[in-house]
Amino acid sequence: MPETFWGRIVMLIEEYSTSFLRGAGVTMIIALVGTFIGCIIGFAVGIVQTIPVSKKDNIVKRVVLKVVRFILTAYVEVFRGTPMMAQAMFIYFGSAAVFNINMSMWFAAFFIVSINTGAYMAETVRGGILSIDPGQTEGAKAIGMNHVQTMLYVIMPQALRNIMPQIGNNLIINIKDTCVLSIIGTVELFYTTKGVAGAKYLYFESFAIAMVMYFILTFTCSRILRFWESRLDGPDNYDLATTDTLAHTSGMYNYSTEKKEEE
Repeated sequence: MPETFWGRIVMLIEEYSTSFLRGAGVTMIIALVGTFIGCIIGFAVGIVQTIPVSKKDNIVKRVVLKVVRFILTAYVEVFRGTPMMAQAMFIYFGSAAVFNINMSMWFAAFFIVSINTGAYMAETVRGGILSIDPGQTEGAKAIGMNHVQTMLYVIMPQALRNIMPQIGNNLIINIKDTCVLSIIGTVELFYTTKGVAGAKYLYFESFAIAMVMYFILTFTCSRILRFWESRLDGPDNYDLATTDTLAHTSGMYNYSTEKKEEE
């Protein structure tokens, strides 16, 4: 056993580098898939929560939407108001005890992270949709678009750009929070690190390596997401398009000059 801290670090990397990398890979897969599915859930819930309802609508539509919104609101509040570790224990062991459903490690991990992320994304999407100027919706309806077309082609592209930072934040959070899944036996980076530390009784050195790996994963993802955000923002300045006949005419015509020439 090396006597120095760095010597022990090097020893652990040489002996368990494959295990650390495998654990990091599992962490990234769960975080990416869970965030992706969670975004889909969040978009669906957020869109349903913002469907406009008026007294002129059919009573059946109003009652159904009210019931659905109540269920979705309960889902959002419960999963935002409880820790993921408790959710993992409740879902994984509860489903086996009550419903006799034995989840696999991968399915349980994806399911737990996805529904947890979906609850947070639902509020993000709802806020993103409501942040769009109502004039955008009015303009879309004025040219004959229905609600689905308005959301798909007008509102959601703008809302997506506004909520991109929060999507990135959720991914970063999920990379770190996958460690709670070790409680149900998910062999991700934290679980792997505990095994290495217990085998060698080198907890400080093992978790120092794990912290560096977590930082590399989160920092890399945050840089990539910021680059993507900058691409979505587009250029800072826009030139007036003068290729169109109407735009060219309206931009170049000078009434006083034309009047003098006619005289």
